[in-house]
This record gives sequence, structure tokens and C-alpha cells, in this order.
Amino acid sequence: MSLEVKITNDLKEAMKNKDQAALRSVRAIKAAILLFKTDGSGNALDETAEIKILQKLVKQRQDSLDIYTKQGREDLAVTEREEIAVIQKYLPAQMSVEDMKTAIQAIIAETGATSAKEMGKVIGLANQRLAGKAEGKVIAAMVKELLS
Repeated sequence: MSLEVKITNDLKEAMKNKDQAALRSVRAIKAAILLFKTDGSGNALDETAEIKILQKLVKQRQDSLDIYTKQGREDLAVTEREEIAVIQKYLPAQMSVEDMKTAIQAIIAETGATSAKEMGKVIGLANQRLAGKAEGKVIAAMVKELLS
């Protein structure tokens, strides 16, 4: 089932259950998908694009959450936490640290990278292969650690 169909079904379900957090989150996902489809780029909405859209939505809410927490606005922070939890249900399961380390070591061996100068090549390939399963910052930090 595509993300778009799942979102439409979940939107109906959230309306029936009067779940405001789910309703806000699912509407945001639906809006982001619609925006992607009508942006004029002609790109198809495949699984990779869906994951990028969802990651972008989570990142936006995470940034807002950080700001609200620093400013002591717990009322707004709660809303962001709820939305992050709902959106993350649609993302693939995140890799464990051990699995990510193993995957990155395999990529390093494959590329033949031996120093920090070749970090960009490894990070690019790792981001491509681990898209949706690990956050970019975490991948970069792991690559830096393994190549140091």
C-alpha cells in the first residue's frame, strides 16, 4: 500500500476517532505529498521521495520542539512531540548502532577509504544506502569516527 493511500485511510480514521494529534500530523503529511506532486519538477512519488518528505516533516518539528523547549513553552512542545510520534510511525524502523556500524564498515571496505580525506565519498554512499533507516548527522559522525 502506498503512503498516499495509507494516509488517506488514516485521515478518515483520525476524523472518526477525533484524534487531534493524528489529524494534524496526517494532514501535514498529505499536504507535503500534494505539494511534492504539484511542484512542477515532474519527479515521481516513489518510496525514496516519501521517506524524504517524512524525514523533512520530522526535522521541522524537531527544530520547533528545540526552540519551544529552550523558551519554556511546554504547551507548544507537547504538540510537536505528538506530531513527531505520529509521523515517525510512517518511517521505516531506525537501524541500531551496531547494524549501522557494520553497514558503514562494509561501505568503507567497498570504497577503499582509509583516511578522513575520503569521508565525503563514504558519507554519500552511506546516505544513499541507509536512507530512512538512519539520520544523516548520525551517519556522518559514525563515518568520521571510523575513519579517524
